[in-house]
Amino acid sequence: MGGTGFDLKSCARPNILALQPYRCARDDYKDDGKITLLDANENAHGPSLIGLRDQFLDSIGSKLIKFSGLNRYPDPHQNELKQLLCDLRQSPKHSNHLKPDNLFVGVGSDEAIDALIRCFCVPSVDKILICPPTYGMYTVASQINDVEVVKVPLDVEGESPSFDIRPSSIQEILRSDPRIKLIYICSPGNPTGKLVDQRKLKYLLEMNNWNGIIVLDEAYIDFAGEGQSLACWVNDYPNLVVMQTLSKAFGMAGIRLGFAFAPVEIARLLNNLKAPYNISSPTSTLATQAVSGPGLTVMSNHRELIIEQRARVIQELPRFSKIGRFLGGSDANFLLVEILNAPKDSGGVPDNVSAREVYTRLAETKGIVVRYRGDELGCKGCLRITIGTDQETNKLIRKLGEVFQEI
Repeated sequence: MGGTGFDLKSCARPNILALQPYRCARDDYKDDGKITLLDANENAHGPSLIGLRDQFLDSIGSKLIKFSGLNRYPDPHQNELKQLLCDLRQSPKHSNHLKPDNLFVGVGSDEAIDALIRCFCVPSVDKILICPPTYGMYTVASQINDVEVVKVPLDVEGESPSFDIRPSSIQEILRSDPRIKLIYICSPGNPTGKLVDQRKLKYLLEMNNWNGIIVLDEAYIDFAGEGQSLACWVNDYPNLVVMQTLSKAFGMAGIRLGFAFAPVEIARLLNNLKAPYNISSPTSTLATQAVSGPGLTVMSNHRELIIEQRARVIQELPRFSKIGRFLGGSDANFLLVEILNAPKDSGGVPDNVSAREVYTRLAETKGIVVRYRGDELGCKGCLRITIGTDQETNKLIRKLGEVFQEI
């Protein structure tokens, strides 16, 4: 028995007691192997190792993953992997090439999100700025670190919201509050699927009256077309950080590998504060395989299949009378689509009740989990649908049809 003087509520930090954790559709619907998961923007085609599967199986314990070495700590610097990631994002337009010193490698992009806040924000003093609707972990990480969140929404006004960042509004807020140290911008956005306007980003980067960091989250950049990554910009702007991940296009969500390109001085700070052996040997080995020649070929093939299915979903879903507009953009491996409360030709409008009903029926009676996003700013009546395989798209269309007949 413990002593009677312990009181959890007065012992734990108040901001942690009040923390609202990140939630996903898997909190409501578990993966039991029988449902189709179109909720978490994963790559349904599998990892970028699938073309190496026979080699991988033949090499267990020898070439790819040396189990005999697991008693040793992993490489704390990961320079081989970092060089491959630099090679992946080099741009012929930039003479100042990326190098391993430009990189922080972490446990998913979430480690970089958290590390940046810990690096630049004093708890209970400094703030971050986000542009909703956006990725929820920016807020969760700030709350964990006792850092206030300032919100400057994307452009969600009018009948056809652009979901663009609003640089003039952001600049106005920055001028009035010097305690804002970080701006998180998602490109392509989540849940909007829209690339940031490069001219508007440059406007922010070229401000000369703000002392802070702009963080560009490019988790979905590989679905936006060749040459869209702005990773090389980190050698042009001293306060730009570009985050990426192997979880999406590379289909490696299970190994939890994210990375941040940054000016050398910022990358050094991030690497100084990380745990010494944050990337395991198996993770490093698998990531290296994924971003090497054969793995890149597999990724490219899978990406083309996803883009194909994305175009198909855009074409076929509007045939349902209760499907409204696709909002945002089509630059990611998911789409944001409105659910109407009545057929389009009867004056149906986007409706959260209808969207929730479709979401629930798909999951509970049709075996398909998508993501309800209707409570996000500018996303009334919206579902976010991850693009899956051809067979999964067939099932989605068929089961949506059944749901619309039932409601």
